[in-house]
Amino acid sequence: MDNKEKIQVENQTTIEDAESITSDVTTAAPSEEKGNSLHRGLKARHIQMIALGGTIGTGLFMASGKAVASGGPGGALVGYMIVGILVFCVMMSLGEMAAYIPVAGSFSHFATRFADPSLGFCVGWVYWANWAVGVAVELTGVAMIMEYWVQSVNSVIWSVICLAILVAINVFSVKGYGEVEYWMSFIKILVVIIFIIVGICVDTGAAGGVYYGVSNFHLPGGAFPYGFLGVFNVFITAAFSFNGVEIVGITAGESANPHKTVPAAVKQVFVRIVLFYILSMLIIGLIIPYNDPQLLQGSDNIAVSPFTLVFEKAGAAWAADLMNAVILVTMISAGNSGVYSSSRTLLSLANDGYAPRIFKFVNRWGIPIWSVLATCVVGCLAFLTSLFGSGVVFTWLTCLTSLAGLITWVVISITHIRFRQGYLAQGRLLTALPYVAPLFPFCDIFVIVIGTIVIFGQGYTSFIAPITASGVISTYIGLILALVLYLVHKLWKRPSFVKNQDMDFETGTIKETVMDARKNEGFDENGNKLPLWKRIWRKVIDIVA
Repeated sequence: MDNKEKIQVENQTTIEDAESITSDVTTAAPSEEKGNSLHRGLKARHIQMIALGGTIGTGLFMASGKAVASGGPGGALVGYMIVGILVFCVMMSLGEMAAYIPVAGSFSHFATRFADPSLGFCVGWVYWANWAVGVAVELTGVAMIMEYWVQSVNSVIWSVICLAILVAINVFSVKGYGEVEYWMSFIKILVVIIFIIVGICVDTGAAGGVYYGVSNFHLPGGAFPYGFLGVFNVFITAAFSFNGVEIVGITAGESANPHKTVPAAVKQVFVRIVLFYILSMLIIGLIIPYNDPQLLQGSDNIAVSPFTLVFEKAGAAWAADLMNAVILVTMISAGNSGVYSSSRTLLSLANDGYAPRIFKFVNRWGIPIWSVLATCVVGCLAFLTSLFGSGVVFTWLTCLTSLAGLITWVVISITHIRFRQGYLAQGRLLTALPYVAPLFPFCDIFVIVIGTIVIFGQGYTSFIAPITASGVISTYIGLILALVLYLVHKLWKRPSFVKNQDMDFETGTIKETVMDARKNEGFDENGNKLPLWKRIWRKVIDIVA
């Protein structure tokens, strides 16, 4: 293999789109046909931190109080546990596919390739719209947060500044996205850990001087005051809190060594679910009564968010300012992730022929520049709708994408079932996969069943009198959008379902010889084991560099 045909991981690491990578040799087509390609600039520490804290956001910091209020302390715990298991199952399925075929676009491309092209078209556009509108939501949120401190400046100015920051981060290098997410995730993780420690101190009376223990679990109604419906209501809030966890699959397309980083990131998702979400819900349920009216206000007012309330009970008068700053970081982080993931999804859609060819263009810095700018423009336009007509259009846009996360998770599981069936049907060995999702196909079936129930059942309140057409439509318009996209593509293009024997398991894979994984495994170029001090030194460098 000629050196110029290899992907050099250490310095100029690049990845071609899924059409230009083969299993044994990575060859680039002539520049006039292919142009530039994505750079594998995300290091192991970037992927790991994104997996741990990348999508910790307003769903946990603010909406978690709503979960306790609607389900009770026990209902909130059970609801988050069930959705946490569902999310972990999704990540194991996505991890198996993304580690083996680390291409830009990830699950939308996988759905096209292993299940049904119409399904790939549907989930790709739904996911892109979700994050494009999500950018507008974060711009609106930043303006509200800044008004907490500064009332003399027009709030739109803060949104414009935030948008400029997001564009600057995403148009020069994928390392910019990785570094920003690394440090913002670090801040969020640190705050959650401090919250859990402080919460334990408050609950035991070590801080604040009041012993709570498990008294809130014995209030009238007990731990499950609203029964099954209370737990079901928590599903929706929990799904919103976990939304975005699948971004790890997209980052595989620009990871320096996806065979190692993706499986490691998948395993860390479990730690994140237990440590950050489950323990946080437990702390909130122990300290704040489920019938406290402030819990329902915390979704809109950071001054009474459950995190703020717990810190204040510990005697921290500055709690509201701290959490306001953390929420500001969270919203910038979410906007950053939105621009990144939606632009890579749009690139994948263009590569699969589902979007205009202009979005296939990648500049010399490895950035799909037109995809990034298009996402930012759409996000900006969506934000502008929040300023006119009392925000009616903006409200409908957010409803349009409200189910995107759940739909994406179900599609990932469907795709993984077909991926594994086709893989085994072609006589391939599971031992050849960098990561094998356990308990197949039970985890995928669990996600499909629970996910479908939540998707169809989450709007049950809209069928309780008084029933209005606008109420029902706004609740299910996200599902309607997905079905319309699927049916239009199916009727227009008439693609057939992908058969096992027709599945391509070679394009886009990267062999260990190409990835030069020996260095990462502690071996030199000749396969000889490195001295202990060199292995330790390289590990330190990987962590800090």
